[in-house]
Amino acid sequence: MTDLFRDVSPEDAQLQPIIEGLFGEYSARYGDYFSKDAEVELTEWYLPPQGLFIVLERDGEIIATGAYKPFDDQTAEIKRIWTHKTLRQQGLAARIVAELERRAVLAGYSNIYLTTGFRQPEAVRLYLSQGYAPQFDLQRDPEAYSQPPFDGRLRFTKTLVREAFSKTA
Repeated sequence: MTDLFRDVSPEDAQLQPIIEGLFGEYSARYGDYFSKDAEVELTEWYLPPQGLFIVLERDGEIIATGAYKPFDDQTAEIKRIWTHKTLRQQGLAARIVAELERRAVLAGYSNIYLTTGFRQPEAVRLYLSQGYAPQFDLQRDPEAYSQPPFDGRLRFTKTLVREAFSKTA
């Protein structure tokens, strides 16, 4: 059993069923809150040198994905963290996040920004465990984040340090 990170284009045909499944999960969790039209993104955002889309493969099968795109000149925004349903709770998403952080540092970014939905408590736990600082009240009912004046998203930021290199070494 061999795991390997690989850079891919977000338009790679092999990725399309995974991306559609990911959007399906969003739709199932958020219903009316989620609009695929709102999630339309420019492919160029995920292409080097400013962006990156990676997959983690095990014996040639994609088992996890993740990406970053520019948020501003110093900040990369992490997106599309996904793990195969049968392999969740095994640390694969954390490996993806660590690799994205490492690669963002190599690309010249000094900060990471990400958002996660208010109906994704497992994602909130993941990002907190990775050292991200919540920009919201952890004690508040997550459903309250879907009500005005809130935008329905949880924001995290993390300043990258050399430790990003040691996470995957």
